[in-house]
Amino acid sequence: MSVVVCGSLAYDNLMEFDGKFGDYILPDQIHILSVAFNVPRLRKEFGGCAGNIGYNLKLLGIEPIITATVGQDFDVYGSWLEKNGISKDAIKIIDNMYTAQCFITTDSNNNQLTSFHPGAMDEGHKNPISHTDNIEMAIIAPDGKLSTIEHAEQLHEQSIPIMYDPGQGLPMFNKDEIEKIIELSDWIILNEYEANLISEIIGKQLKDIVKNLKAAVVTKGNKGSEIFIGDEQIYIEPIEALKDLDPTGCGDAYRAGLIYGICNQMSWQQSGKIGSIMGSIKVASHGTQNHTFNIKEILEKI
Repeated sequence: MSVVVCGSLAYDNLMEFDGKFGDYILPDQIHILSVAFNVPRLRKEFGGCAGNIGYNLKLLGIEPIITATVGQDFDVYGSWLEKNGISKDAIKIIDNMYTAQCFITTDSNNNQLTSFHPGAMDEGHKNPISHTDNIEMAIIAPDGKLSTIEHAEQLHEQSIPIMYDPGQGLPMFNKDEIEKIIELSDWIILNEYEANLISEIIGKQLKDIVKNLKAAVVTKGNKGSEIFIGDEQIYIEPIEALKDLDPTGCGDAYRAGLIYGICNQMSWQQSGKIGSIMGSIKVASHGTQNHTFNIKEILEKI
């Protein structure tokens, strides 16, 4: 069972700030903002939405076909994928660029400030979908603008069901572009902020957007998630983590769990619960690709 995973592969630089951003960012001084946060802890991790989703899918027993573009510095990340049995066949190296880089600072309330250098990711359109045999579905996670549109078209032409995950790339697209991608998709998944933003950009409520989709999923962090199917709304309870160490990558873990449920023809309630369990496992571990689990234990909980 294989799933195409389009999106970014990135090196994550994860920093922890012991205070609260809100104590140092003054709302009435935003126009002259100049603030520095001392971050006593720094970790460098393998990340990027495609990498994170692919890592979790592999743990769930699904073969991820990561379709991404990376830079001349990819060798270390490539070795990590090989070590975890994840294919690099659909990953294209752009020799004169760097692999995408993400810089994330998390405060004591788990609020995050993120800076992202796309690097070779912006050349994703030079890496067309090439693996189409025995594919269950695909997820289009945040990627370069042109590659997102072209990959959606290529997958749709080959009748491969698509889950659209616009994520932090959403502001890159205008109304017509978003509507086009949604038209080609079967499912859409967003966090609560993105759901409000996409409604504002398109000028429609989520309940109207979902009418032409199999489902829309909205994640809400520690408030759980909601799945919209036509006029039906299914609430998925959050799963408490054993430890609250690092929220980075929880959404990607949730997406992998949801995909597992779809591929195995589970109910939306079961699929959402697997996603919540995956998110709770991830938050109990530092980094986005350092956690492990026993799939049998997960299935016993649903």
